[in-house]
Amino acid sequence: MKDPVGRKRWAIAEGYIPGWSNGPEPQMTSHETACVLNTSEEDAHVQITIFFTDREPAGPYSVTVPARRTTHVRFNDLQDPEPIPMTLSTRA
Repeated sequence: MKDPVGRKRWAIAEGYIPGWSNGPEPQMTSHETACVLNTSEEDAHVQITIFFTDREPAGPYSVTVPARRTTHVRFNDLQDPEPIPMTLSTRA
């Protein structure tokens, strides 16, 4: 593909992770996921910053999306530089 799809900056207005879940972990752990698509011929090195309603932002979290692939990023799997809290006020 000669012309890459998308842009270099995105804002995703999602990210609600409730503090409770139904079912066994980790399959049924409450989560939000961002699907990141890389249509280019090179790996994409993505940085994600999480914003909250009641505290300062967390991040950046680093994710690599291989060339011509997608990666599903579960927000509750983001651990470095800090875990994303599972609360009613989490927004990304």
